Amino acid sequence: MTSSQTNRSGTPDPAASAQPVRPGSPAWELLLPAASAPARTRGRSLQAALREAVRTGRLAPGTRLPSSRDLAADLGVSRGLVTEAYEQLTAEGYLRSGRGAGTWVGGAVRSAPPRARDLAPRSPGVHADFVAGTPDLSLFPRSAWAAAQRAVLAELPHHDLGYPDPRGLPRLRTALAELLARRRGVVADPERVVVVSGVAQATTLLGFVLHARGLRTVGVEDPGSPQHDALYASAGVRTVPLPLDEEGIVPGPLRDSGVRAVVTTPSHQFPTGIAYSAHRRTELLDWARSVDGLVLEDDYDGDFRYDRAPVGAMQGLDPEHVAYTGSVSKSLAPGLRLGWLLVPESLADEVVERKRTMDLGHPTLDQALFARFVERGDYDRQLRRCQRAYRERRDALVAALMEHFPGAEVAGIAAGLHVIAALPRRCGPQEDFLARVAAAGVAVRPLSDYTHARAGRDEAGAVRLVLGYAHLAPARIRAGVRLMARAAKT
Repeated sequence: MTSSQTNRSGTPDPAASAQPVRPGSPAWELLLPAASAPARTRGRSLQAALREAVRTGRLAPGTRLPSSRDLAADLGVSRGLVTEAYEQLTAEGYLRSGRGAGTWVGGAVRSAPPRARDLAPRSPGVHADFVAGTPDLSLFPRSAWAAAQRAVLAELPHHDLGYPDPRGLPRLRTALAELLARRRGVVADPERVVVVSGVAQATTLLGFVLHARGLRTVGVEDPGSPQHDALYASAGVRTVPLPLDEEGIVPGPLRDSGVRAVVTTPSHQFPTGIAYSAHRRTELLDWARSVDGLVLEDDYDGDFRYDRAPVGAMQGLDPEHVAYTGSVSKSLAPGLRLGWLLVPESLADEVVERKRTMDLGHPTLDQALFARFVERGDYDRQLRRCQRAYRERRDALVAALMEHFPGAEVAGIAAGLHVIAALPRRCGPQEDFLARVAAAGVAVRPLSDYTHARAGRDEAGAVRLVLGYAHLAPARIRAGVRLMARAAKT
């Protein structure tokens, strides 16, 4: 065996017996576009093509490459380009070379073929999806949004494309202050409006600020949103579940818990569907004043009330003890990641600084676009459109439940994007019902999934469901309930 057939350690070199890459092979075809690239970029293109061929495994470790002279002749490029490409990739570790042994693919690369997974929440393979939380995305006003986008791109000053005020563009904060004061009755100073990427970021921002002030616990409604635990935990704050009655959070357990901050959904509690009574709102604010505490009001679907005008936000009663948050996730689309946070003056500077260090501000184009959308009345029109559609779908769901589940009861006010349905006892026990329905291709979640207490959450045999309807057309709602009823009888 000659010296050219061994590596430095004296062991046989796997590349010595490898066959060179020949024209017509799949790996070779990858280099052809690079060879026809413009002269000034041809060298970089050839390097990139070789690098990609090694990375993806089309040129496997140990593959011997043609000599620079042969490859240049076959590709119709100068030998200098090939030599430079070989040298560059050898320096980077993609290729190896040795005196008299030629050039071959090294063994350092360990990369799998690129694969982009979609981790967005989905319910694949179901015939009817009643999981709450999703609006009808087909109602997104594409034409009006596109028109606003074109106008904003044409008129936006160049300097607005720089790093924004972490609170948000003044134009949007002013528009939001007017909108929220008019529609939700809040006390909205544009200087205390912070534009955020949804209620989740608003929650996390306040969690960090509360933690910095020494608070380690925050009260949450029980039952309530399952996301609060993880959001506050990311800020080092633990959640304390607080029971509800038909008026809202029960005052006694709240006082006994020792917390000084509490999260509420008073306009339409999620998931029970109640609206906090005026008396309970007063008690909650009295508690906040007595402990110098904070109420975080999540007004996630406060605009959608179907039997009367929506009750105003609680923040308007005491803006110094209530932080108010909302978003366009239910009115436009959650994928926009756009929301707002109104903070008490005592917290404003800390929240703004935390927002600055978190992301340096919300995208300015999105802010300017939504500001125009609000200013021109397009957002009000969208809210009215959604309200009409969602009222029709709620009515369709309630009627279908009464038809296919005689004796069922629907709890909560006529509002929002979901209902609580208590099915007749004959449908239980709940675990058996859920298994049968899932087997039939119907996605539902029981009320017990939203409670913190794990023992005694439901009466024996009771079936209580949280049914979302906003994303389903009336015909799909009726078909889904009918399918669920059939499954319940099997």
